[in-house]
Amino acid sequence: MRKPVWLAMWLSAVLGVSTLAQEGHPLTGAWSGDWGSSVSDRNHISLVMDWEGEKIAGFVLLGVASIPMTDVALDPTKWIVRFEAKGKDSAGMPVEIAAEGQLEDIGSAHRTITGTWRQGAMKGDFTIRRD
Repeated sequence: MRKPVWLAMWLSAVLGVSTLAQEGHPLTGAWSGDWGSSVSDRNHISLVMDWEGEKIAGFVLLGVASIPMTDVALDPTKWIVRFEAKGKDSAGMPVEIAAEGQLEDIGSAHRTITGTWRQGAMKGDFTIRRD
């Protein structure tokens, strides 16, 4: 009877540690939210970022277009995130994005980034939340 109890405790410990290990880099994961120049002018955005050992890579999803991130930086002293993305939208038109934001609720699995967004000549604010 004691063996199943120890086995259950061991499995719980292993699964708990493996869940924490999956957390990884604070930017890794899928993020979604919106950006815009006013409360009434909002555009849905999704981002996917991943730590690749020495750098952060990812892409921005705008509708059906996937725009690769060309530069991603995290300042861990202030938790400021900066990224740029360049590519083409679904109509084949060039898209350039530059954003800077504050990483908040770092201890939460659903942390947020809030800041400024520039897409071409348009400027606004953005908020994204990790899914």
